[in-house]
Amino acid sequence: MKTPSPLEGRGSGRGGRAPRVQSATPPLPTLSPPGERAITLAAVIGAHGVTGEVRLKLFGEGLENLKAHKAFNGGALTLSKVRGDNKGGAIARFAEVTDRAAAEKLRGTTLTVPRAALPPLEEGEYYHADLIGLPAVTDAGAPVGTVVAVANYGATDLVEIEKPDGKRFLVPMIEAAVPEWNGERLVVSRDFAE
Repeated sequence: MKTPSPLEGRGSGRGGRAPRVQSATPPLPTLSPPGERAITLAAVIGAHGVTGEVRLKLFGEGLENLKAHKAFNGGALTLSKVRGDNKGGAIARFAEVTDRAAAEKLRGTTLTVPRAALPPLEEGEYYHADLIGLPAVTDAGAPVGTVVAVANYGATDLVEIEKPDGKRFLVPMIEAAVPEWNGERLVVSRDFAE
């Protein structure tokens, strides 16, 4: 089973990474319907050529996942063409971007879609974004903290939990450490709760 990556990807505890992109240029809005989380699929890392194409860093399941969507950032960007760059990224053209100067202004912009636009999950899978913000409790029901991030350094997904005192710790997303999660809470085995 393929597992996407990053904070905005989905996972089953077997792979991915959590890239971050910073920019001095204000990004386009990440509009989603009220109450719905915007999920990041890619980030613009620069212009490509002189005709308005941009280079993308892909998150999640990559190019095929990006091709499944035509509108990003609440309709602010319309994908008209996309191809792989043979380096794990992509080259894209948006209908609203017609020259290199406009493409350069997009540097650092994340490409988002509403959570509802993502494909349904199989049993045991989760979108990283769905875990962030969940309260974490022990298997005995004692509060532990809040999930603030999901990372992956190659072996499995790790949830980062912030305790009420501000200290953070990591818990692997394996059944022995996280026997249960749903839309309301993440249960952490006492042996893994710090």
